[in-house]
Amino acid sequence: MSRSTASDPLADLAAAGVSIWLDDLSRELLAGGELEKLIADRYVVGVTTNPTIFASALSRGDRYTEQLRRLAAEGASVEDAVFAITTDDVRAACRVFAPIHERTDGLDGRVSIEVDPRLAKDSDATVKQAVKLWDAVQEPNLFVKIPATREGLTAITEVVAHGISVNVTLIFSLDRYRAVMDAHAAGLERARQAGHALTGIHSVASFFVSRVDTEVDRRLDAIGTPEALALKGRTAVANARLAYEAYESAATEPLRQRLAEAGARPQRPLWASTGVKDPAYPDTMYVSELAIPGTVNTMPGSALAAYADHGTLPRVPGRR
Repeated sequence: MSRSTASDPLADLAAAGVSIWLDDLSRELLAGGELEKLIADRYVVGVTTNPTIFASALSRGDRYTEQLRRLAAEGASVEDAVFAITTDDVRAACRVFAPIHERTDGLDGRVSIEVDPRLAKDSDATVKQAVKLWDAVQEPNLFVKIPATREGLTAITEVVAHGISVNVTLIFSLDRYRAVMDAHAAGLERARQAGHALTGIHSVASFFVSRVDTEVDRRLDAIGTPEALALKGRTAVANARLAYEAYESAATEPLRQRLAEAGARPQRPLWASTGVKDPAYPDTMYVSELAIPGTVNTMPGSALAAYADHGTLPRVPGRR
């Protein structure tokens, strides 16, 4: 962007090396031109979605009415209709972000679509639907979201081995995050053995933030001592920072170094659930406190607007 970054918190965040993604997508955003405005004015370089986001989109306005009537007339099932609507929206968003995808050599300009969460405990069904989504959208900047359940770990390896780019979602603990990184590396190794070009396989690992504080704060309130209450609102950021340390440590392991030499891209950490749930906390805390170069922060519209208005970067020695 050529404009000055003075008094522009989002520009500063992007300049600090954080990829700003929007945790929202709807046909209204697409058809009304709002998504292009967010790209131009608020440095948004990617989008994440989930079934809840699509359910909310379907409940607002009439952008989906004509397609729903047509699908009903064709006798489409509810599941087939949902599949058609969501893949159409994601495909359209992929095309909006295509110039960013090209400019960043595939790093950003990404749009995520999630497998049916009812399949979270079924590895084979998850793989099958991930391939179906990839084939239906047919855009190189797609991410297929797979939850980090135990069964999901197996699916991640299998899907990556197919050469499909994945967004691993719903990671809360350090142990599960390390398992996700291992599953991704195993998939890359199988993809390499199968002859896939590793440079074209991208991934992010979505580490959830605010929900950790919500749960830990509830337990601290139950304890109720001054010492416990003083710890409220501190766990989520600390947990995420430890996850980033695990990411840095994993990059030095022999397998990942060999994969990097073969062209593999790092599986970037993505900070998810960064909208503040407790109004007692600063509404930009999960963005400001995790402004780490090389990471992604996917924000709901409210968090994006708050940071645009009054977000600040943490003070780092040497940064002006």
